[in-house]
Amino acid sequence: MKEAGRLDEDLLHEVAALHPASLESGGADELAGLLAGAAHAPVGVIYLVREDTLRLYGGHGLADDWGLAEAPLKGNLAAIVAESGVPLVIDDLSADERVPPGRTGAYLGHPMRDGNGNVLAVCCAADHQPRQWSAQEQSSVAAAALVGALLITEQLSRYEIDRQRRFLDAVLDSLHDGVTACDEQGRIVFVNERMRRIWADIGAAGEDLGLHSALRGEHLQDSDVVLPGHNRRARHYLVDAHPIIGPGGQTVGAVQAVQDVTRRKRVERFRTCELAVTTALADAPSIEAAGPRVLEAVVGTLEWVHAELWLVDKAAGVVRSVARWSAPGWQSDIEVPVDLAFGVGLAGRAWQVGKPLWIRDVGRPQSLISPETAASGALHSALAVPVREGFETLGVLTVFADTVEDPEDELLALMSGIAAHIGQFVERHLVDDLQRQLVRSKNEYLALVGHELRTPLTSISAYTELLREADEVSLIKDGPRLIEVIERNAHQLRDIINELMELSALDTGHADVQLTPMDLAEVVRDSVAKARTAVAGAPLVIEDDLPEQLVLPGDRKRLRQVIDNLLGNAVKYSPDGGHIGITLKTSGRAAELAVSDTGLGVSVDEREKLFTGFYRTSRARDSAIPGTGLGMTLSRAVVTRHHGSIELVDHEGKGTTVLVRLPLDAR
Repeated sequence: MKEAGRLDEDLLHEVAALHPASLESGGADELAGLLAGAAHAPVGVIYLVREDTLRLYGGHGLADDWGLAEAPLKGNLAAIVAESGVPLVIDDLSADERVPPGRTGAYLGHPMRDGNGNVLAVCCAADHQPRQWSAQEQSSVAAAALVGALLITEQLSRYEIDRQRRFLDAVLDSLHDGVTACDEQGRIVFVNERMRRIWADIGAAGEDLGLHSALRGEHLQDSDVVLPGHNRRARHYLVDAHPIIGPGGQTVGAVQAVQDVTRRKRVERFRTCELAVTTALADAPSIEAAGPRVLEAVVGTLEWVHAELWLVDKAAGVVRSVARWSAPGWQSDIEVPVDLAFGVGLAGRAWQVGKPLWIRDVGRPQSLISPETAASGALHSALAVPVREGFETLGVLTVFADTVEDPEDELLALMSGIAAHIGQFVERHLVDDLQRQLVRSKNEYLALVGHELRTPLTSISAYTELLREADEVSLIKDGPRLIEVIERNAHQLRDIINELMELSALDTGHADVQLTPMDLAEVVRDSVAKARTAVAGAPLVIEDDLPEQLVLPGDRKRLRQVIDNLLGNAVKYSPDGGHIGITLKTSGRAAELAVSDTGLGVSVDEREKLFTGFYRTSRARDSAIPGTGLGMTLSRAVVTRHHGSIELVDHEGKGTTVLVRLPLDAR
């Protein structure tokens, strides 16, 4: 009995020494072997009860008769133990009616119960020969069943806990919020996948967005936190953080949930930007006035550093800068050109291709930015969006960042929408200007009927009446002078009518303008020679700076008319002599003809008025210089039909400079 008692104690010690983890990889077979050894039996088996089946959990010395992988919970010895919940001792299987015929040997089974008393497994020892199971052997198996049940229960509990943890981890990893938990010492004990991504973007600063505050007992709800991301762009987060309270009311840890709302904030800024742009355009009298406010809204929304607005000058073949804006505190020594030729630079290239251009880093060799800008290192990413109305490109909107940025569909959509607003604004103002010009033209024609035509008609009528009433002596004496006055007024009347008809034909497109290759330098040279002959002997110097040849598509007769008119005006408005200069050169994709004089000059506020019918400057009227006031209007009509432009530009000192731009290629 002493030996049996020692064996029982050894068994309990060995069984209790089994670690639960060992049952996951062969440990159950080891437990079955210990049971078999305690009962001095060649076979030891452990079955788990699962719903309506028995599943083999561990076995020792198994043969064909014992240790089926799975058996029904009916019609076998282990099932009897599981259903009855009491030990089953059979010394001779062949003599027991519960055993199928043909089976021999002995069987000792014992239930294994969980903490609630439910049978969770059956352990048994078996022998191939009939035998009598001693009380000590039965006691050893019962003790082993008790300890084994504890081990299995713990293993099942750990499995269930692990399963629940896996479910919880899967749920937390699927959240859009980043979740972090720490213990009472502030040590991180849990991080989900979303939080790891946030850490990758903002670094270690993301570890404590609210945990330490929660450990101190604070509760954070929708706390707004802004941190710089990996590309220095601000990232916006909403943080919830709360302490974890233990059973005794003490703080045992803290948890924080972090939601990245950068995208939402950006969408809100985009809407604000569109509203600011719309407001700026609605309140502005011109694109030059609206431009800075539009660019300020764009730069502030994108959190970039610089923006520019360019408008197309078709006649000059360039895009011209009309507005620029830089973020407060950002300065650059880069010299940005006022004009960019077609296809040159970022704005010129966007004009050429007619679609948005995104440059991730302007410092790369293939950049469209000028080498000076790229070498400065002040700018990195750049975006250019054409300003269009219909199929026509009216300008280009460009923005720049001091960081490397990847293309974003949302940003391209925003910029395209803003460019569309600008295009509609520019086109609308062009239409408004045209309407104003039409109204002004109508009024001018009415004024013509009331004054310009009536004046010569009145003179003709009055002098005709004098001829009719003159006697023979007066007719012989004063007749030639009266007829000369009538003839002069008739010529003036005819000239006015001819110019009006020609102007109307040009405005309506009925005038014949043939654009064929012609040498503009030759036409200018001939006109200058004619002007020099006309002023020979007068105190007036005419100088020219002309190329040997400058070929462009144009109507030779019409352009000669414009050049003669400009030179004629220069001579006419220099009554006291002076200097007249004519220059012709190419600039970009346009030819530039400048005619300057040192005559009476034109005030700044009267420059544009010169191109409206019958307008004559106050200085010309005060000096009683004759003229109809239609010459500049006709000249603009001709130049416009050539897809060019004509304007009065700044002039040093006394006098006037008229600049004509004509495209070098056909439009």
